[in-house]
Amino acid sequence: MATTVTGTKPHVDKKVSRGGSGLPGSNGKNGNGWKKNGGGGGGPRFSPQKYRVTMWVLLAAIIMMFVALSSAYIVLSANEQWRPVRMPRVFFLSTGIILLSSITLRTASRSLTEGAVDRYRRWLSLTLLLGLVFLASQLFGWRELVAEGVYFSGQPHSSFFFLFTGLHGVHLAGGIIALLYLVIYGLRKRTEEFDKKGRALVDAMSLYWHVMDALWIWLFLLLLVWR
Repeated sequence: MATTVTGTKPHVDKKVSRGGSGLPGSNGKNGNGWKKNGGGGGGPRFSPQKYRVTMWVLLAAIIMMFVALSSAYIVLSANEQWRPVRMPRVFFLSTGIILLSSITLRTASRSLTEGAVDRYRRWLSLTLLLGLVFLASQLFGWRELVAEGVYFSGQPHSSFFFLFTGLHGVHLAGGIIALLYLVIYGLRKRTEEFDKKGRALVDAMSLYWHVMDALWIWLFLLLLVWR
């Protein structure tokens, strides 16, 4: 410690402070007293794989739920109270719509990979529109069922009809919210600024949407065939 004697009291040099040498960055801190990140001065490296793994964990939980409900549906179909329910005609239309939305989302993702961001935005917006049309068609299907006297609490088959389509609609609505976020995110970025995070979000969202598509095909065939 550097000292100078003035009279009888030692004077401590203020440049030499608590914590060692007094140089910026001593004890793992910078001049403002903040610790360095990882010793290299940079933040944690971005990993697109984390988005994909997180999405697979979420989808695994959703798939397991629908598998359990499908098993219960098949077992309870032997119940004497089971009555056939006619598939609403609009559900055939909604099935075509959701298949088309997977194609448009795939095209959007490929456009982004090729660097055609403007084309990506157009196809992503079309996918969002198709998702909204799908949900609207599901509501029309429910109205068709109610008009025929089919209600949620009527009998086991009708209960599963509303349960399956309702749960799937809720999960698809979550995907629509994510698509809306991606559309807004894309509009805020110039072509040369579309970063790795944006691309990783698109990949994760595409995975979710395609699985929701496949789940609907499964539920549609289950309700149509297993009556």
